[in-house]
Amino acid sequence: MKRNMCYKKRIDVLQKEAFNDTHGLKRALSALDLTSLGIGGIIGAGIFVLTGHAAASYAGPGIVLSFIFAFVVCGFAGLCYAELASMIPIAGSAYLYSYAIMGEFIAWIVGWDLILEYFLGASTVAIGWSGYVISFLNDIGINVPAIISGSPLSYNVQTHEWILTGKLINLPAFLIIIFVTLILIVGVKKSAMFNSVIVMIKVSILLVFIAMGVFHLNSSLWTPFIPPNTGEFGHFGFSGVLRGASVVFFAYIGFDTVSTAASEAKNPQRNLPIGILVSLFVCTALYIAVSFILTGVVHYSHLNVSAPIAVALDAMKMGFLTPMVKIGAIAGLSSVILVLLYGQIRVFYAIAKDGLLPKVFAKVHTKYSTPHVATIATGIMASIAASILPIDIAGELVSIGTLMAFLLVCTGVLILRFTQPTMKRHFKTPGGIFVPIGGILSCLYLMVGLPFDTWMRLVIWLIIGFVIYFTYGIHKANRTHKNV
Repeated sequence: MKRNMCYKKRIDVLQKEAFNDTHGLKRALSALDLTSLGIGGIIGAGIFVLTGHAAASYAGPGIVLSFIFAFVVCGFAGLCYAELASMIPIAGSAYLYSYAIMGEFIAWIVGWDLILEYFLGASTVAIGWSGYVISFLNDIGINVPAIISGSPLSYNVQTHEWILTGKLINLPAFLIIIFVTLILIVGVKKSAMFNSVIVMIKVSILLVFIAMGVFHLNSSLWTPFIPPNTGEFGHFGFSGVLRGASVVFFAYIGFDTVSTAASEAKNPQRNLPIGILVSLFVCTALYIAVSFILTGVVHYSHLNVSAPIAVALDAMKMGFLTPMVKIGAIAGLSSVILVLLYGQIRVFYAIAKDGLLPKVFAKVHTKYSTPHVATIATGIMASIAASILPIDIAGELVSIGTLMAFLLVCTGVLILRFTQPTMKRHFKTPGGIFVPIGGILSCLYLMVGLPFDTWMRLVIWLIIGFVIYFTYGIHKANRTHKNV
């Protein structure tokens, strides 16, 4: 009973905090803004870059099944996010949900995990953005020197060795993150308007690609739909579909970002569930359609490139559309970088506000009403990662971080089903306990599909987090209800 009261008191305090409007952030985002934010975060590197990599390396045409499986997992998690976002509509996302339900230590683990998810997510997308920009500039006769247009590091998954590529820095990836960071400092409404315009551009271009691709499908390229396993787990066969789902799962983290906008949303208890669920369903339909077209016009083995849609257009003898698609990809990936950095900054802000990280990161700019110190710090971290890391390593780390966050959100909903069954919920996940249980099991299943090296990198990241928590955070935390 006492533990149950702890949950209720912590949630009550957070609900009051959500609506006291003393956090300095403006409530400026409508349901349409939030949906656009979700689509802006979901339609990006997953569809323009990682789809080709996952098809060529893991699943073949079965990448379609990978997306469907990833969507099922995200459907479970999305419903759980919607319920908790409507109950606790405050910046911080899974971090604060965990704080309310499972206490400070678990919340710190989730928050530290979200930091990894978002800043590496933005870095991964920036690497993909760089590939499309360089390709587009080459098309118009501008050659970017190789030494400043790629990662200085590469990773051999067979030998588990890091390799120096001879390149110095991925300068375009570095610069786009700096540019987006400056936009985010200016204000959330201006950032949302920028995002909405880009979302319209990239969705329109994808619809044109799908419509044109339907007339160039070659069904023989889908045979076998799931290529036989090579003898190694995760390399084709059903395990490859699983591995592919684990990798492309990265694409879906955008709907998580919607929940981080809670403190800046109008009528958050209604609009947050709308933004989360509508963006998830719209984007899944686009992902499935694009992956069908890609693998139906080009053999999957030829898609492990930075711009797979451009390769598909060349195969369709429609190279005249390539510049349009590349412009759409560049614009689209820009909005994803914006959304992911936005999510990272709001989580950073929430953690610092609680004292688990230095308070300076919770400062809000007096003119722009944005957490400018957290924004600058996030931009610096993400720009450095984007300039040196290879895209596959960064993407897999984001996927495992996302799955871990989703798993704990589903766990939180399950706990409240038993401890607070009568608590008012503005949105209630249908299906009783089966949805959160399904989310927990499916997240664990996808996590198993990720490479051992990815798990080890996650463990190292968490160990760093434990050191920070036990040497700093546990002594500085100041949330008044943490011991309720």
